[in-house]
Amino acid sequence: MSAAAPPVIEIRGLAKSFGANKVLDGVDLSVARGESLVVIGGSGSGKSVLLRLVLGLEIPDRGEVVLHGTPADARLRARFMQDFGMLFQSGALFDSLPVWRNVGFRLLREMPAAKARERAIASLSRVGLGPEVADRMPADLSGGMRKRVALARAIATDPAVLFFDEPTAGLDPQRATAISQLIRGIVSQTGATAVTITHDMRSVRTIADRVALLDSGRIRWQGPVQAPAGGLDSDPDPVLRAFVEGRPLDAAP
Repeated sequence: MSAAAPPVIEIRGLAKSFGANKVLDGVDLSVARGESLVVIGGSGSGKSVLLRLVLGLEIPDRGEVVLHGTPADARLRARFMQDFGMLFQSGALFDSLPVWRNVGFRLLREMPAAKARERAIASLSRVGLGPEVADRMPADLSGGMRKRVALARAIATDPAVLFFDEPTAGLDPQRATAISQLIRGIVSQTGATAVTITHDMRSVRTIADRVALLDSGRIRWQGPVQAPAGGLDSDPDPVLRAFVEGRPLDAAP
């Protein structure tokens, strides 16, 4: 019998402070191949810092990030980053470039412009945007369309790992639902490993296979969205219940 594959991402005892502000204080978490993990938590709970540590944009005070079973160093992380896509909270589109060049930004380093444009238009189609959008400028797009273009860019190279940073931030409920459904569909169709950080519980229920609650610098709770007992909507943990139900922790249920 072959040994089980190691997690794609494993976080061991990760800690990070900024001055006297202790943001993370010993986070342990793993993401299996093909799993869609959503990390939830209140504003300032350290979700974005955790993501930046995984990507190597911040250096931890202690602990380590392990990629495919090997502690991450600069060389390993560089290889890992060649096969990932990311949807930034703001979209982070280049305002001076037309949509197709935004979507095909990484592709343009690997192939002629005509081929990159063709691939970009195909990627736009996967998120429900037609070829007529390709030559528009980001400033001409609605908020929902900008998110779709940013998602098309994230998946344009068919990456094995996807990161989503507050993917529904700034969207109305209908557009937020549409983006969440797109993300779920793409993750399911491609088999990609996905990590999403959000506080939008509607998108959590659509996107997640498993949820982790970050609180007071540590993973307070983790489990499936649905389960006969112990799932997101049934576990009695008081901090989880308050967050999911959108009420102050000391308020009666």
